[in-house]
Amino acid sequence: MNQDDFKEISPNPQKGLYSPEHVISGIPIPKAKRVQLFGADEWEEFTEEWASSLENFYHCVKRFAGAGDKGLDVVGFIASSQFSDGWDNYQCKFYDKPLAPSDVWVELGKIIYFTHCGEYTSPRKYYFVAPKQIGTKLGKLLANAPKLKEELKYNWEKHCEDGITSTAKIKLEGELLTHLERFDFTIFDSVSLVRMIEQHASTPFHSVRFGGGLATRPEPEIPPEDTVSMDHRYVRQLLRVYAQSIGDNLKPPDLSLLEKDDGIRNNFRRQRERFYHAESLRNFSRDTVPPGVFEALLDDVFDGVVDICESKHDCGMDRLNATMSQAANVAVDASPLASVTRTRDKQGMCHQLVNDSRLNWGEHDE
Repeated sequence: MNQDDFKEISPNPQKGLYSPEHVISGIPIPKAKRVQLFGADEWEEFTEEWASSLENFYHCVKRFAGAGDKGLDVVGFIASSQFSDGWDNYQCKFYDKPLAPSDVWVELGKIIYFTHCGEYTSPRKYYFVAPKQIGTKLGKLLANAPKLKEELKYNWEKHCEDGITSTAKIKLEGELLTHLERFDFTIFDSVSLVRMIEQHASTPFHSVRFGGGLATRPEPEIPPEDTVSMDHRYVRQLLRVYAQSIGDNLKPPDLSLLEKDDGIRNNFRRQRERFYHAESLRNFSRDTVPPGVFEALLDDVFDGVVDICESKHDCGMDRLNATMSQAANVAVDASPLASVTRTRDKQGMCHQLVNDSRLNWGEHDE
């Protein structure tokens, strides 16, 4: 061994590869690689989230939770909640290695046995889903239905006789063997991690599971003024505040009040726009973040304004204006929605809180 056997250590970073985010969080791990690092609990959570995306393709999606899985896991019902109207099965397996044939023989055996027993009809498709995906040998078998059938028959005694149910030894003979021979083995397939992640991206769980920021929020749509509804509590409360501000004694005040004063008409237009900005944020949150995130943000706004709103004010307009000013300054940095939450949203949430009877614009409730 001599000096020629060694070389200088000289890392060679690529120009333009790094960004300020890398200094804070490190080089991002590809999503598929991240899934492969999940533990059993994280995999369970991820598959539950992913399964919710399948609701876009089925009448309904259920996860089997009965005693003895009977070969079922995540089931997508095609036309109704009945097996007889068509269904697909997604068998989610957690292993620290790619799935091998020995990992799935008993699952195939369960489908053969329980369809033979009449527990359910044969599925349209049966997919294997696993964090380390499908190994080469199993992949080749899934692509070769006749070979898959023969290999299952060969491995039945070792893997299926005692594995299908704990109450009996299931021998492959007689009518069960005939059923297996007639069974359509082309239904068996797998779902790649890339496909899972694409489908998961359509759920509100994706942004908090993988990061990367929220999608662009669309501009709110404000309904025409002639669609104002007195069914909204915040509208009725605002009209009472306006009636008090101009000394109108009409009881109860109605929308005609807005034609009596340009100032209150403009104020009402602003408040209504704020309300619909908040409503658009609520709708946006349903598609982009997990349930409860918007409600938590609403609680933060409530906590930030309630003391000001419930303080003593000379009139309802003073209460309204003071609360709007306070809402604009409420910090929402702790919310996953912080990057898309605007001042108008926070002010509009105050009207949502009035609708929910958690705040009041007047001295007394209706």
